[in-house]
Amino acid sequence: MKKYKVLMMTFAAACMLGAGSCTGDLDTQPIDPDVQLPQDVLSSQDAFEAVLAKCYQGLAVSSSYGDGGDPDIAGLDGGTGQYLRALWNMQCLTTDESVCCWNDPGVFDLHNQCWTASNILVFSMYSRIYYQVGLCNELIRQIHTNVAGIPDAEFPQKNAFIAEARALRLLSYYHAIDIFGNVPFATEANTVGATGGARMERGELFDWMEKEALELLDSGSALADEGKNIYGRCDKGMVRMILAKLYLNAEVWKGTPMYDKCYEQSAIIRQKYSLHKNAADPSKSFAELFMADNHRWTKNTTYNGDEIIFAVEFDGLNTRSYGGTNFLIFAAVGGDMDAASFGISSGWGGLSVTPEFTAKFNFDNDARAMFDTLYGPSIESLTVFESGGYKSTKFTNMKSDGTPGQANGFVDTDFPLFRAADAYLMMAECAARGAGSMSDALNAFNEVRERAGLPAVTSLTKEAVLDERAREMMWECCRRQDLIRYGLFTTNDYLWQYKGGLKEGQRVDDHFNLMPIPSSDLNSNGSLVQNPGY
Repeated sequence: MKKYKVLMMTFAAACMLGAGSCTGDLDTQPIDPDVQLPQDVLSSQDAFEAVLAKCYQGLAVSSSYGDGGDPDIAGLDGGTGQYLRALWNMQCLTTDESVCCWNDPGVFDLHNQCWTASNILVFSMYSRIYYQVGLCNELIRQIHTNVAGIPDAEFPQKNAFIAEARALRLLSYYHAIDIFGNVPFATEANTVGATGGARMERGELFDWMEKEALELLDSGSALADEGKNIYGRCDKGMVRMILAKLYLNAEVWKGTPMYDKCYEQSAIIRQKYSLHKNAADPSKSFAELFMADNHRWTKNTTYNGDEIIFAVEFDGLNTRSYGGTNFLIFAAVGGDMDAASFGISSGWGGLSVTPEFTAKFNFDNDARAMFDTLYGPSIESLTVFESGGYKSTKFTNMKSDGTPGQANGFVDTDFPLFRAADAYLMMAECAARGAGSMSDALNAFNEVRERAGLPAVTSLTKEAVLDERAREMMWECCRRQDLIRYGLFTTNDYLWQYKGGLKEGQRVDDHFNLMPIPSSDLNSNGSLVQNPGY
């Protein structure tokens, strides 16, 4: 129990350096006599590892005390406020990839693209990002502060812990720059007790992130090389993916195209990570990446897999959440669908996929066309699950041997936040935009297609790559970013059902390319400026 209390104190200090909505005065002495100060408890490698575990845990669960109760951030539901579920809402529910029929606060506004600065789901994402940033900052600060009293022989992993915390912080800033643009910024160098990070312009944050990533990738960095950390932990592969994504979106985020640099980083990833292939039954290769035993396909020292670069772990017994893959699996199942085939007893009946998106698939040959077509392609009502829309069967709680995962209401399926196929397709996009080797990019592109059962192509266009990304990366938190990069997220050039609130779809104002800074943070952090249009 003391570990948890210390962790909550750590959060209280750290959160104040993130979002202003978490601000408040931090007592330097605990009221509870059973609680010890961080400097008293964080006096060994094991103690610091427990705090580092909390930094990882924050991506998967909303609370240290169970699947939904007593969430880390007051005012947020433990399910909808979970990090990956919040991220998925931002990146997928706002696009052609999905609609949700639940009348929960903020849900319809996301898919209809009419959200405001008071949307609770936007607040959830923002708060989760800065909760994570704060935790990582505080871990780094405490190691710098307390480590002097710990002999090197008793804390040989101190530099590695700092490197992993920096990598996790970089991940959250990657989501911040993508979703919110100009955001509060703080590192371990900020003073504990500050009332929130000072506003940083998007381009300036881009520069800081690039420098941070390059330092972590340097040969002298304490961060583990690609595939050389234990399962579920950061390594240079994860950081290189973030750097490649920075360069891929540099034209939007910084105003300067950097497709040549994106190609370079993506090509390195291709050299180090292969696509997962089931030699005995190639038709199962893609599906196995999203099953209850998909940890086997992560390249690391524990399982020595292949394709998945960094995954957020979920476990039906030990890492339980109403967000993450639990949400993606249960919410996609309902009505007369066969829940048992997903490794669950019943579904929640929430998520459907728009007909414009499913029309991109060849249902005869593409192994990625993973949909239940029971209710037809067109969504006739946003509020009724059975009214139509194909249902995604991509994520499942079934294992690759055909047996279900733990059947206790929570799934075992991990979420692949970064995997090699994404980098292969980034190579293809960069080549289609004039950067890198077209022949190598075409080979990478065709590897992805051939794994799915589709024939190779002899040429590349930007549009073909975007459609291939849709088929390959569906529901993996890429779609909004891709559509914005192609200029299709808000415009009339591409419409889908209920975009802009109309069944046939309509364009929306371009200010929706960025999410708003939550009103509560604007009120408490005087350095912030609201994004235009809100």
